[in-house]
Amino acid sequence: MSRAFVNEDNAAAQADQPVERQVSTQPNYVTPQGLAQLQAKVAELQTLHAEQTAMGEQADKQRLADLERDLRYFNQRVGSAQVAPAPTSNEKVQIGSWVTYADEHNTERRVQLVGEDQADAANGLINWASPLGRALLGARLNDEVLWQRPAGNQLIEVIRIDLP
Repeated sequence: MSRAFVNEDNAAAQADQPVERQVSTQPNYVTPQGLAQLQAKVAELQTLHAEQTAMGEQADKQRLADLERDLRYFNQRVGSAQVAPAPTSNEKVQIGSWVTYADEHNTERRVQLVGEDQADAANGLINWASPLGRALLGARLNDEVLWQRPAGNQLIEVIRIDLP
């Protein structure tokens, strides 16, 4: 048998073993909505997994392996979730706070600090541990903070803090 066939056989066997999703080393702080989203994702994956398993021999083995990997990841995320207390004051930025800040060009942006799995920058949901999140976390109204970005540091001013 040529080496080419051996390598193809190995590649086919490895296709059933998806690469594990990396779990962040930072604390898994979440908002109550973020925890609900994680729990909903686990329920969705469990349903899909049950459907694939019920198919028996007709099940897509790769799909089943991917679902099992994702279930391991999201179950771990739910298990390690630490629900951040809901902000009770608009004096200081906390996880869950909506923050309006202005950059050096007086351009205003509004973001909410959330957990890693809830982050969605396109919708203004920023991971609390991201460079922007770290700059804003703990800041007070009218504070100027340094946002340490890969593209260069930028001073931003907290101009409004809203409760969720």
